[in-house]
Amino acid sequence: MAFDTRLSGALRRTGLTALGLAVPLLLPAPASASSQLALDKGCYKCHGNPPRKSAPTFAELTSRYARLRSNADAESALVEKLRQGTFFGHIDAHERLSQEDAQRLIRWIIEGGR
Repeated sequence: MAFDTRLSGALRRTGLTALGLAVPLLLPAPASASSQLALDKGCYKCHGNPPRKSAPTFAELTSRYARLRSNADAESALVEKLRQGTFFGHIDAHERLSQEDAQRLIRWIIEGGR
């Protein structure tokens, strides 16, 4: 039984094409992941529209912190400030964020919530 190399090449190309199309689907876009993370963590309960009490909306936050784009030191400081609960006093939801989640949320806000 002879092996047809043309068929083998075609199968390989088809498999690689399918893999190339599937990889982007497995890797969520950073913005949508952060928006989903904000939803999952309940951030919209206070920072939604309308906001709860005196909490700023995400639109207000993105406007306020846009100036920090491309400033890694300021971003890191903001992440720590968020996790330590020093924004507007003691806020449990902020303090419960992991370092990674806080980083993703802050980056999302700084990048304009997109």
